[in-house]
Amino acid sequence: MTLLTLVRHGQTDWNLERRIQGSTDIPLNDTGRADARAAAAELAGGDYDAIYSSPLTRAHETAQIIAGELGLAAPLTIGGVRERSFGAGEGMLVADYMTEFGDWHAEVPDAETLQEVCDRALDELEAIVRDSRRRSSPRAESIVVVSHGGVIRALLLHASGGTLPRAGDVLRNGSVHRFVAERGGLRLLDAVPA
Repeated sequence: MTLLTLVRHGQTDWNLERRIQGSTDIPLNDTGRADARAAAAELAGGDYDAIYSSPLTRAHETAQIIAGELGLAAPLTIGGVRERSFGAGEGMLVADYMTEFGDWHAEVPDAETLQEVCDRALDELEAIVRDSRRRSSPRAESIVVVSHGGVIRALLLHASGGTLPRAGDVLRNGSVHRFVAERGGLRLLDAVPA
């Protein structure tokens, strides 16, 4: 059994503007750095063996801050937990996106579906778990993964059988979501959506 704690990156200026970032590489703002420190404070007292992050700057800087606060080695970068590509929707204000495309599940030119995001994230998490099991003793390992709202949303939907997050739930910047990786699946322990 491996404990996986997924953390959403801290705030960026595009989050503040309610603009869709997707795979566009937008850095944290000062509030985002505070979000990362708050996430680290929430994680304090836990026993974590490693920290991983998306390659996008906002996630990687969040992971670096958390690693520093928790005394962990530098975060390892993994591509499978990068944010969903929103294709033609990237850079749009959320309100404009909803007007043009209708909802988050709409088919958008050149965008990934939530299922595609879920599949690649699950593959990446399974690879991390396999690697950690090869390296660790029989005890459960605990890993932090800093990712993005779209990825975490897709994993929550998967692990909860489609019941979470509920319509209208916002995954706040710096939010923490705990899962257990067991043979054959991912089980949700807890999530803090708002």
